[in-house]
Amino acid sequence: MPSPLIGLTTYRHLNKYGLPLNSITEAYIRAVSNTGAIPTLIPLGLSEEILDKLLARLDGILFTGGGDVQPERYGSQPHTLVDDVDPDRDRVEVHLLQRTLEQGLPFLGICRGLQVINVALGGTLFEDILDQRPNSLKHQYYPDWPRNYLAHTVQVEQGSRLGQMLGLPTVQVNSLHHQGIRELAAPLQATAFAPDGVIEAFELGEYPFGMAVQWHPEWLQEHPPMQSIFRAFARAADEKPTHRSI
Repeated sequence: MPSPLIGLTTYRHLNKYGLPLNSITEAYIRAVSNTGAIPTLIPLGLSEEILDKLLARLDGILFTGGGDVQPERYGSQPHTLVDDVDPDRDRVEVHLLQRTLEQGLPFLGICRGLQVINVALGGTLFEDILDQRPNSLKHQYYPDWPRNYLAHTVQVEQGSRLGQMLGLPTVQVNSLHHQGIRELAAPLQATAFAPDGVIEAFELGEYPFGMAVQWHPEWLQEHPPMQSIFRAFARAADEKPTHRSI
């Protein structure tokens, strides 16, 4: 059967020889491919022209997790706890989101993906939740915990697309982030919250399929509700009017 082609954003790091690599954890690849969709990696360093040509061949895009968004992107100042910033990745992903919205392409954001989407649409972030948001929970359960460690519950808005996917008013999630949404961008609607009120998911209004979660469902694929997020995303990509199946 025809399979939608899903683009996955990547991050840049140096290997043991000091050579730059574009990478992604295999958990994203497995979560997408298990739906029957075909994952393909989107390199950094490409021009906007090349990115547009690549995007024209995709049926959906997954904005993956990774390092922090450059604070200047959302009108903030440097912070000592901001880490692993890559201005080129910010450039690539903000451009991809802008073109994605113009084309009506389905998109899903995870962790950093949620944050960069919020920033691209005019929102802001806490540079560090525990430092800047009083009475918040610990959200940074890494690197000393398993990636599938269930750190806290999330309350899900039942009228939302996410609520329909999960079929549950609350879910247990992992938590691998130290930043979070300070001001939600105007076009977005919050659809899930941590017990301390931190926004854990949002979706884009009447857009065909545009949503993001702060946790990492790709590491929780042993839980059927988390599988449902990727299945719904792949289904939306498959049903896209200009779907180019392969």
